Amino acid sequence: MHSAHDQLAFDELGTPLRETTFVVVDLETTGTRPGPDGITEIGAVKVRGGEVLGEFATLVNPGMPIPPQIVALTGITGAMVYDAPPVDEVLPAFLEFAAGAVLVAHNAPFDTGFLRAACQGHGYAWPKPAVVCTVRLARRVLSRQDTPSFRLSALAALFGATTTPNHRALDDARATVDVLHALLERLGPLGVHSLEELLDFLPEVTPAQRGKRGLAAHLPERPGVYLFRGPGDEVLYVGTASNLRRRVRQYFTGSESRGRIREMVALAQRVDGIECSHALEAQVRELRLLAAHRPAYNRRSKNPRKSWWVALTEEAFPRLSVVRLPKDGALGPFGSQAMARLAADSLAGAAGLRTCTLRISAKAPSGKPCALAELGRCAAPCAGHQSVTAYAPSVHAVTELIAGRHTVPLDIALHQVEELAAGHHFEQAARRRDELAVLVRAIGKAHRLTALAAIQELVAAAPDGEGGWEFAVVRHGRLASAGVARRGVPPMPVVDALVASAETVTAEAGPLYGAPEEEVGVLLRWLTRPGVRLVRTSSPWAEPAHGAGRWQRWLDRVAAAAALENVGQALN
Repeated sequence: MHSAHDQLAFDELGTPLRETTFVVVDLETTGTRPGPDGITEIGAVKVRGGEVLGEFATLVNPGMPIPPQIVALTGITGAMVYDAPPVDEVLPAFLEFAAGAVLVAHNAPFDTGFLRAACQGHGYAWPKPAVVCTVRLARRVLSRQDTPSFRLSALAALFGATTTPNHRALDDARATVDVLHALLERLGPLGVHSLEELLDFLPEVTPAQRGKRGLAAHLPERPGVYLFRGPGDEVLYVGTASNLRRRVRQYFTGSESRGRIREMVALAQRVDGIECSHALEAQVRELRLLAAHRPAYNRRSKNPRKSWWVALTEEAFPRLSVVRLPKDGALGPFGSQAMARLAADSLAGAAGLRTCTLRISAKAPSGKPCALAELGRCAAPCAGHQSVTAYAPSVHAVTELIAGRHTVPLDIALHQVEELAAGHHFEQAARRRDELAVLVRAIGKAHRLTALAAIQELVAAAPDGEGGWEFAVVRHGRLASAGVARRGVPPMPVVDALVASAETVTAEAGPLYGAPEEEVGVLLRWLTRPGVRLVRTSSPWAEPAHGAGRWQRWLDRVAAAAALENVGQALN
């Protein structure tokens, strides 16, 4: 039985502190404000498991005079650094020395600020290492009764450091190593044994938050979905993890700094875990649980994604309408009403559909031509100037485009863009081009999602990275079953068992056969990853030969042109 104060075993935590490589660094500089220059000396010590692995020390020509008060403090004079290498020559060697290690410094923001500014000023990428500040760590571990001061000299004296700090970089780094080791020894009784827990420990964590760590004790070290439950057993939060126990424990060690999540943890009374075969199953289960529970602390459930669709109305002279519920022959899904409206207007203009909202009778239209008719952009069926028969080809062009049987409206729209450009109406041409790109992307996405959702059953396998396979049984765009065959396990019997036990899925009406758009999207991304193989499928999986997929090269050119236009605008 685990108590609320159980400590994590090393294999649960990530990198044990005894196996973590630290590079303890100290800088001497010409001032207190970080800049690309101004470093006069760098000293660093690389340690792991209490053993010194190497040292790095060099004077640096700061490229500027050293103020007299700094000379008095450090003893480093202009003559000493005159022949020293400049910082742009020193940085590559230091970055190589510190590569892959955790950076440690006493008052780390000062030292890392200078190093980051030097990298940025001289064209080197700052590696963004994990950083431990021994001042901050000492304030978390020690009290004022332990030490009246958190200066390096005071802590070095308190812990009996073998090197006395003297404002020279290497000696100060050596003293900081002893301080670091002494502080790490005091973290054991506080339940901090790994690098991850050390980094989690540095932020302030409430005792109540840390005391609930036992809520994760029963969770497996497997991928899955976790649910935080509140006092009334309500679901507060849903998430996924590759290691359920490790991920949930992090909520109680300070790695989560968002106020609303800390509030959630304070309310939580229980954490349920649902073990999954692999990450894909966990993603799908998370989507379904979010939809089912709408947990208060998940942003996605507070603002659930509601898709929009573009569909032809059912009347004598159909028009394109933006709707919530998809029906057969609808185009979508769109993430926002505005995007759906933009696509509808672009498609209507290219196909010659009316855009007014009048309901026009086929027998006796009695309206008056509008401004669009006067501009030649509408044939005015409202005034009887266009018959149902004459209007029908426009409707047919739209239905054929959505079905993926031809792209005539897209060809027309592109020709319109080219005519505008040829007439030197460049701004209007660019706007229409971008609108067409939105439409092409929407049609391409619709064709990809619909092609997958149309398949009654598809079985796919992905390598698990350890010589085995992860399987997914997909039926009409839903994950019906998931499992794994570890290395050495014959895969086909596993596939047969998964298919036999898979959820029964009945196709419904609509372009996606009733499947949730987000779930189809998650499955599509997984299925199109490199290395994923089709095991079997009830019907061929293919996008329409005359769909929007053949416009991809045009989309690439549009993206490149838009990028150049943005650069030009920025320069102007």
